[in-house]
Formats: sequence, C-alpha cells, structure tokens
Amino acid sequence: MVRPRKISDFKPTFTNLAQTSHYQLIFGGLPLGVRQHLNIRGVDYRFMTETTGLLCSSAVIPGSTLADTKVIGNFQGVIENMTHARIYPDITLEFYVDKEYKVLKFFEHYIEFVAGGSREDQSKADYYHQMEYPDDYKMYYAKLLKFDRDYDYNNEVQYNFYGMYPYQISNIPIRYETSQILKMSVNFHIDRYSSGKYSSYDKFRARHNNRNEILPDPEKRKNQSNVKQTEDTFAAEKLSSSSDGQGLLDYGQALNIPFTYPYP
Repeated sequence: MVRPRKISDFKPTFTNLAQTSHYQLIFGGLPLGVRQHLNIRGVDYRFMTETTGLLCSSAVIPGSTLADTKVIGNFQGVIENMTHARIYPDITLEFYVDKEYKVLKFFEHYIEFVAGGSREDQSKADYYHQMEYPDDYKMYYAKLLKFDRDYDYNNEVQYNFYGMYPYQISNIPIRYETSQILKMSVNFHIDRYSSGKYSSYDKFRARHNNRNEILPDPEKRKNQSNVKQTEDTFAAEKLSSSSDGQGLLDYGQALNIPFTYPYP
C-alpha cells in the first residue's frame, strides 16, 4: 500500500549515487611483438600501459547479451526461449591526443601490426596485408577501474578485458576554425570480460569476482560456497570436519591449487 514518506527517508539513497567522471583505464598484457613494433616508433612501454589510459577522455562500462533461440513444440502452444551463447559487444573509447602524437601512433601502428603485411616498405607498389596470429596481438590484462571521488578500494568495481585489441580508428576531424583539444575515437573487439578484482591476493582473500570477503569466517564460507563447482563439494566436506576451516586450505594445497575454495 502506498503511504506518504518524508524526504529524509530518500536522502541516504539519492545522495550516495555513483558519478560518471571517476575511472581509470589500464592497458596491460600487450604481446612482445606489439611492444617492439611500437617501441621503435617512439611509443615506450610505460606510455602504453600508464599514460594512454590516463588520456582516455571517455570510456564505457561494457555490456553483454545472452543469445537465445526459440524452441517450439515441447509444450503445445508454448514458445520457449533458451540461451545458447553469451555475446560481448565491441566497446568504443575516446582519447585526448598529446602534442607528440604518441596516442595516435599507439593505435595507428597497433592496427598496422595486426595487418603485418609483407614487412616491407609500405610505399612499394607490391605491398600487401597479411594478418598476424591472434595470440600475437590480443591483450589479456587490460582493465577498467570505476570508483568515486571519495575513493574506497573496497567499493570500486573493476572490469577485466580478455582478447582485447583495436580494430577501427574513427575519422579525426581537424579544421581551421576555433581550436579545440584533438581527440580520437577507437573501437575495440573483446573476446570476453570479467567483473571484479583478480589479483592473487584478492583470490587468497576469496573476494575476487566481486565476492564479499569471507575467508576469515568458516561458517560464512560454507554458506556461500558455489556448489556448481565440482571441487566445492569435497571442500565443503573438509570444512565440515574443521572448526576453523584449516582443513579446507589443506585440501587446496594437496591439489597444488592453494586456496581454491570457495571459488576456483
């Protein structure tokens, strides 16, 4: 039933909303060939991994879609939807261009590397394009951190991109009219992404993948176990026989997979 409520009832909710302007993009896991190709063109590794991300003026939190198919005939007159794949759409990032044009060179020559070609002078009439192998150009440690002005490590959200690489640089308009900061827009393919921190320490604390930190509390670990994972069934049995959960850690070490529980 609807009832009148005071503004003070809503104030805690609407004064604690996330803002769009606090984030950091970090490129990482660039293959050796890409790094070498860019380094001899004046784009050093530190610029690739640190400065380029800081110059990202507009980013996106990635989305995903469940692809499904319609099943007809299981039940008379009923059409069912069943999912068969998860689709990760492309993402578009916008960057400020520095005076040395390193950002422009970074993406221009990154794409040039992907289409490696004959490795000859591109001005030659017989120059051609030949694609590199995916493992030689895809990044596997790029990430986007989203936080707010009153930064709190425990409240930030992290997106990790796997199989990421630029495939399109949009046209960059330049003109004689009033000068503005030069920007460039780059489209990226990603194979998939994961949400949450995935450092070795976060895994040890069982707080990766945006999980609440539950390592210090054995009872909490038991209640929040992901029984979908096969090894969790055995780990739960170990936990039930140990008051402090130490048997659980011993179980992981016996498999040479330290701290595998409650999640792999």
